[in-house]
Amino acid sequence: MRLAGRLGGAALSLVMVAVLGFFLFRVVPGDPVVSMTRGRPTTAAMQAELAAQFGLDRPLHEQFWSYFTGLLQGDLGTSFTFRRPVADVILERLGPTLLLVGTSTLIAVGLGLWLGIRAAWRRDSAFDRVTTGVSLTLWAVPTFWLGMLLMMVTGDLFPSRGMRDTDTAPDFLSQALDVGHHLVLPSITLVAVVCAEYMLVMRSSLLEETHAPYLVTARAKGLRDDLVRRRHAVPNAVLPAITLVFLRFGLVVAGAITTETVFSWPGLGLLFYDALTGPDYFLLQGLLVVTAGAVVVMNLLADLLHGVLDPRVKVV
Repeated sequence: MRLAGRLGGAALSLVMVAVLGFFLFRVVPGDPVVSMTRGRPTTAAMQAELAAQFGLDRPLHEQFWSYFTGLLQGDLGTSFTFRRPVADVILERLGPTLLLVGTSTLIAVGLGLWLGIRAAWRRDSAFDRVTTGVSLTLWAVPTFWLGMLLMMVTGDLFPSRGMRDTDTAPDFLSQALDVGHHLVLPSITLVAVVCAEYMLVMRSSLLEETHAPYLVTARAKGLRDDLVRRRHAVPNAVLPAITLVFLRFGLVVAGAITTETVFSWPGLGLLFYDALTGPDYFLLQGLLVVTAGAVVVMNLLADLLHGVLDPRVKVV
């Protein structure tokens, strides 16, 4: 029953996001018709025809009903800017975002957990003080500011715009190396912020286990300190951090907007920024549903994983 309740809550959250998103984007400054015809000689009649083509001349409640019924059928509408189905545009940009977010998350998880474990096990050491101070600083730094700073400092070493060069050889290896070269700066930006959070959570969780009775017993049995840490302390302390990984992955997808915009990375984040300049209502609504869906699904998976890793938590 609890699992059914959580699935129902996840579905209700998506419905609320879709409803609020529809009305929220209608107050964004700008006229989509004017944006679509900018720089082109058009008459009032042509603009009215264009508005009718996209249903923008209908009352707001009719627009909402058309949008919501289409959404229930898997239709996200047609983009004003690209004149293509929103779903096709989003799928086209999904790959670069998954590459950036996936790469950054893997590096941030491994590095953050390792730093957190070492810092907690060597509490009050120089390593602990330095890593904790740096992590707190990075966690507080705005992502876009860090990205621009990296661009200024290392702009001559790594590309700071786009995902690939146009003059790269067409073979797979050359293309992969080119994409990897462009991936360095945006991934470092995301890793720095996300890794700091993982490190702090892992450190805090392990510190709570440091003086637990079962660790005292393990040491009394003569186990080496590294075995006590690896076999007993870390497995019990890692649960909050692993749960955070799933929670944070959905938020990183949403938070990639600023990083992709700063580095002109052709993913969902940059697409969201471009859609705001229209405003492209249907594209904005589709992107909101997709990113909110990622957050809701990852929250649900984190909830279920918590129950798997900790038998005391019931998920059904």
